[in-house]
Amino acid sequence: MATDLFMPESYLLAPDTERALVSNGCGAKGGISSWLVPNTLWGLSVKRACNIHDWMYSEGLTIADKEEADRVFLNNMLRIIELESCWLLKLPRRSRAKKYYIAVKYFGGPAFWEGKN
Repeated sequence: MATDLFMPESYLLAPDTERALVSNGCGAKGGISSWLVPNTLWGLSVKRACNIHDWMYSEGLTIADKEEADRVFLNNMLRIIELESCWLLKLPRRSRAKKYYIAVKYFGGPAFWEGKN
């Protein structure tokens, strides 16, 4: 696994089978957003960033943990864009990444708190 992205050590050390139980790419697991939210930003896969975000949501216990997971999500998407994009598509991909971040920041609460109350 490439370690060019930030991820908790628990994610890095977890077997693929365990990660697959928690992470499902972009969009809330089992929700309509899993059908509507693509794993790509203008053709560039950000699924790794989404999977790490899912993992951090599953481990998080406080609002500070949610906020950190959301910031890491944005940072990882921007890193993928920086490392894997041609200059022509960087700007529209960054714009889309910021929209994904805003969506989880303001509407990710139910996914974060699911099964924790």
